[in-house]
Amino acid sequence: MPEAYIIDAVRTPVGKRGGALSAVHPADLGAAVLAALLDRAAIDPALVDDVVLGCVDAIGPQAGNIARTSWLAAGFPEHVPGVTVDRQCGSSQQALHFAAQAVLSGTADLVAAGGVQNMSAIPISAAMLAGQQHGFPDPFGGSTGWRARYGEQQVSQFRGADLIAEHWGISRERMERYALRSHERALAALDAGRFDRELVPVAGATADECPRRGTSTERMAELPALADGSRLTAAVASQICDGASAALVASERFVAEHGLRPRARIHHLAVRGADPVWMLTGPIPATEHALRRTGLSVDDIDLFEVNEAFASVVLAWLAETGADPDRVNVNGGAIALGHPIGATGTKLFATLLCELERRGGRYGLLTMCEGGGTANVTIVERL
Repeated sequence: MPEAYIIDAVRTPVGKRGGALSAVHPADLGAAVLAALLDRAAIDPALVDDVVLGCVDAIGPQAGNIARTSWLAAGFPEHVPGVTVDRQCGSSQQALHFAAQAVLSGTADLVAAGGVQNMSAIPISAAMLAGQQHGFPDPFGGSTGWRARYGEQQVSQFRGADLIAEHWGISRERMERYALRSHERALAALDAGRFDRELVPVAGATADECPRRGTSTERMAELPALADGSRLTAAVASQICDGASAALVASERFVAEHGLRPRARIHHLAVRGADPVWMLTGPIPATEHALRRTGLSVDDIDLFEVNEAFASVVLAWLAETGADPDRVNVNGGAIALGHPIGATGTKLFATLLCELERRGGRYGLLTMCEGGGTANVTIVERL
């Protein structure tokens, strides 16, 4: 069987909303990680077959196929194409999947995959507001087919996270304790330099800006709920932020011809769907599907990265999968480190790969919930 090898994976520091990366054009964020990726691998950019980048709400400076403009902004050859993917929060993880699938199919030998998002410049509600100007209230409510199937139910990530908390009996206090642990783990990783290998400095930013020193459950308890009757607050949700990330995927033939030493191989790729109203439960069946297809168990996985869109998402996933919490998001997650939505997948992949190497682990599993009720799962094997 053919193989898809990971040559390297990098990311920018994550800038907080209005922070160091907020004024950086998204194409320049993408260019920074693409340039660093090829420079570190010492590979001629002209050899790249395709560039696949994830981006959500591709409007304004993120419009016009940001994968292509990022590549050209890096000064790379015009003959190399690019394509932009939107699978919501899983966009760059799906970009990685498309890259690996191209290599596995034999139609490409070298593909750059990743994602970019400037949430300071393009707020998460920007695309929805554009639709409202034409009489479509949101991505769902204006569709007669959607209403016929799902009625007039409110559909939002916040409601989905609340439904999960209620269904699995997850209290606000428990979510706040989880959020505090995310910050503690992230700060410990920052202070120990555990992110250094994966980071590409951009615009003077050399470290992640989002983790909050001195936070506590007492301070979290003072925050207002996001809505009446909600168990959610800003403290138990992922942070709005800016960043980019990328990974380089190569075929066995390319690795041999160029004398490369891959860091890992793709062991499994999957994506599954779940209830779009609950929206955020997808990682549960997606993980079960991936483990069943590979014959692995949760005990075979050395490290997990489960995107912390909300604390309730990860806590419900833990309850259903039985995974060891001490192997999940060991360096903190999006509650502390931020969630630059179009870039988070390959950002977490870079972190997972570095931590597998640091610990000498074999298998790592990455999954995240996505708008529309889908979820990707990537299982990587360290070499």
